[in-house]
Amino acid sequence: MSTVTIYTWIGFTIFLVVMFLLGLVSSKKTKNVRDFAIGGGNLGPYVLGLSFTATYLSAATFLGYPGWSHDWGLSNLWLFLAMIGGGPIGVIMVAKRVRKLNNGQKSLSLPDWLGDFYKSDILRVGTGIILLFNVFYIAGQFVAGARIFEYLLHIPYTTGLIVIAAIVILYVFAGGAFADIYTDAVQAVMMGIGGLFIFVSGIVIFWEGSITATFSGITSNLANQNENLVRIFNPESTHFYSIGVVVGAIVIQWAFASAPHLFNKVLGLKNEKDLGKMIVTYIVASIFSLVVLFGGIYSRAALGDTVVSADVALMEYIVWAFPAIIVAIFGVVILAAAMSTTDGLFVSISTVFANDIFLKVLVKRGIIKVDNQKAERIALIISRVTVPIIGLVAFLIVVRPPAYMGDVMWIGISGVAAGTLGPILHAIYGKRKAPARAAEISMAVGVLSYLILYFGGIIPSTMSAGAVATFIGIFTIIITAPFLNRHTYSYNQAEKTSV
Repeated sequence: MSTVTIYTWIGFTIFLVVMFLLGLVSSKKTKNVRDFAIGGGNLGPYVLGLSFTATYLSAATFLGYPGWSHDWGLSNLWLFLAMIGGGPIGVIMVAKRVRKLNNGQKSLSLPDWLGDFYKSDILRVGTGIILLFNVFYIAGQFVAGARIFEYLLHIPYTTGLIVIAAIVILYVFAGGAFADIYTDAVQAVMMGIGGLFIFVSGIVIFWEGSITATFSGITSNLANQNENLVRIFNPESTHFYSIGVVVGAIVIQWAFASAPHLFNKVLGLKNEKDLGKMIVTYIVASIFSLVVLFGGIYSRAALGDTVVSADVALMEYIVWAFPAIIVAIFGVVILAAAMSTTDGLFVSISTVFANDIFLKVLVKRGIIKVDNQKAERIALIISRVTVPIIGLVAFLIVVRPPAYMGDVMWIGISGVAAGTLGPILHAIYGKRKAPARAAEISMAVGVLSYLILYFGGIIPSTMSAGAVATFIGIFTIIITAPFLNRHTYSYNQAEKTSV
């Protein structure tokens, strides 16, 4: 067994002990489905800001995205702009208004919130079904964990998938949102330190007398390998080959800020006045983490195109540049990043079945007749039982490893954004409340557009296809809401006249 493997096992074991202790403490605080979904709505801004960061960024930040930098060069830095620009703008636009509206609604999730606002069970259940797209997102995180197990611990890929799935399922099953949020905060700190370390390391290793000369040298190195690596738009890139797809990447990051597993974080904030502190914490922590994108560029400059897979390009650079103990630490950081997003996704999807469908539709409509106390107990059981089922589906999606884990992940994000952002934005910015039917049509049209654009091969980039479909969904509710409002008004007037 190599020194790197030994150190990685030690570090990962320590990390797991800490995570399970937090999960154990959290499980004692989880008494009902509200606790499971949003931590009871009593969480502070700094913990939530760090948790939001860890969940927003995911393992793709340390494996998938540096892999894109390795394969596509400087054009991938557009992703930094998209995530630091689009994401925070989306949070600022949506979070405060959503939080304020929820003071009256007391909703626990995105489907719950939309269903309560529009008074539509079709929208509630439909949005819940759309959230199943996030199984692809979970699958992408499983790939990251399996890659690290395979690369550093020499565990076969499939075995690694089983291990990472089992770990996340166990502590989310126990602690729900409390386990998710507190472990995410720890993981966000680890990710921020790791990202900054990688960024500075390349400057030190490739130093040529000044920062300008150093990056000039790196750029020359890339250009000698392939001129496309230093182009503003790389024609070989899936996501950054033109200004249009760059705009699409920014738009989908903006839309991603309303993703259900992030939406839950906003609903979990105890005091609305602390929202600004939460957002600032998220932005600062994100910048520290995202400079890790340069790690893929450093990897290409140091190793050329010899890496075994783009998804492990950053690890190849770390192995090349640092001693075994540093390699092991980064392995644990990347595993933490994978787990930080995956647990939040599990919570958001399981809440759909327990709260949004069981409590808010089946029990509330009297389809299942139980008293409130028993209903809450059953809902908590449903939320926990759903977790391993979701994990199994995600596992099956990536039994065969994909070329880029980031592409698998964005299938989920884009599908959810396309179906939900129209109703969300109209709810918080519309001058007049849209009829439920308009929101339902927007949801259906947005998702259908995405399925046609991406899976039909019309737009090859998941991010760009998602952005276009999201705008189609937004325009659909803008156009249909006034028409349906007028139709409803005319119908009511006709009824009054006939009476």
